[in-house]
Amino acid sequence: MLAFHVLVLVLVPSFVWLGFWQLDRAGQRGAAVDLQQSNLAADPVPVAELTRVGEDVDPGDRWRTVEAAGTWDTEHELLLRNRDGSGGVGFHVLTPLVTEEGTAVLVNRGWVERGETALDQPEVPPAPEGAVEVAGRLHYSETEENTGLRNRDDLPEGQLMMVDVDQIAADLPYPVYGGYVDLTRQDPMPEAAPEPVVLHEEDAGMSASYAVQWWVFAVVAVGGWVFLVRREIRDAREAGAGESGEAGEAAGSAETAGAMEPGETVEVAGAAETVESGATADAAQPSESAETTEAVESGRSSKGPEGSGEDSGATAGTGRPGSA
Repeated sequence: MLAFHVLVLVLVPSFVWLGFWQLDRAGQRGAAVDLQQSNLAADPVPVAELTRVGEDVDPGDRWRTVEAAGTWDTEHELLLRNRDGSGGVGFHVLTPLVTEEGTAVLVNRGWVERGETALDQPEVPPAPEGAVEVAGRLHYSETEENTGLRNRDDLPEGQLMMVDVDQIAADLPYPVYGGYVDLTRQDPMPEAAPEPVVLHEEDAGMSASYAVQWWVFAVVAVGGWVFLVRREIRDAREAGAGESGEAGEAAGSAETAGAMEPGETVEVAGAAETVESGATADAAQPSESAETTEAVESGRSSKGPEGSGEDSGATAGTGRPGSA
C-alpha cells in the first residue's frame, strides 16, 4: 500500500502540471491564430520594411504580405524535399528574386511532383524571364529548432531539407534578405507554374481539452486514493473488532471458570464416586447373598441338636406316663 501512496504523490502533481502545460499551449496556439489572421488581413508592404540583410524575420511579422520587384535567378534555384502538395509528397521550388537594388529575396514558387524515385530530378516549370512583380507571405528562416529537420550532406546537388537562409546566402553572389516568401501572386503570370503553396492555418487545437483531461485524471487519482484509504481503514477496524470479540469471549470463559465454586467440582467428583460405588455395590451383591445363605444354613445346623433334645425330651416325657 505504501507504493500506491507514493505513486499517487507522484502522479497527481504530474497530472496537474501537464494540465497547466496544455493550457499554456492552448494560449500560445490561440495567440498564433490571432497573429496569423491579423497579419494576413494587413495591407501589403515592401519586403525591405520587414526584413534586413543578415537579420531574420521577426516572428511577429510572420504571414505578413510583402511585395518585391526584380528578376528570377534560376541558376541558383533549389529544391526543398519532402514537401506536401495536392499529389502527395514532392518538392518546393525555391528561387532567388534579385531586386532592382541588387539584394535578393528567396521565394518559394510552389510545389512540384517528384520523379519516379526520391533521387530523380523533378520537372520544374521555368520561371519567366525579365522583370516581374511578386507578392507573398513572409516567413522566418527554417532551423532545426523550429522545424525538427536537418540538412544532409548526402542529398543530390541542388536539394535541401529546409530553408536555412544563412546557409543558402553563403553560396550566393549577392546579399540576401532574411527570411523567405511563399509566392501568392506574380505579374506577369507564366503559362506553367508550380502549384501555389497551401497556407497552413493555425488553430488552437485540442490543448484546452487536453488540459481538462489531465485535471480530471488528477481528480480521479485522488478520489481512488481516498476510496482505497477508507476501505483499508474500514477493513482494519473490522479486523480489530473481530479480534476484540474473540478476546472478549476468551476472557468471559476464563472468568466463568474462575467464578465456579469448589463444591461444584466436588459434587461432580462425588457423583462420579457414587456411580463407581454403586457399580461396586451391584457387583458385590451376589457374594453378600451367598454369605447370607451360608449363615442361615449354619444357624439351622446349630439349632438342630437343640431341637433334637427338645424332641427327645418330649419323647421321654411321653414315655414316663406310659411307664407308669
